[in-house]
Amino acid sequence: MRVNGKEMSLDSNQNLLQFLVDNQFDVATLAVARNGEIVPKPTYDAVILCNEDTLEVVRFVGGG
Repeated sequence: MRVNGKEMSLDSNQNLLQFLVDNQFDVATLAVARNGEIVPKPTYDAVILCNEDTLEVVRFVGGG
């Protein structure tokens, strides 16, 4: 699986929420695109990842 341009290993049958938590992403402050499509936050636990997926994980940053 590719995450932000970097190859990462994936445990079989892992959902998106568990992947993010296991890799120390702060789920409250990020947005995720899977294979080019934004994943709604309430569905993170229902999205099952596979090794062919590409994720883009971006953090919200405050400022002005």
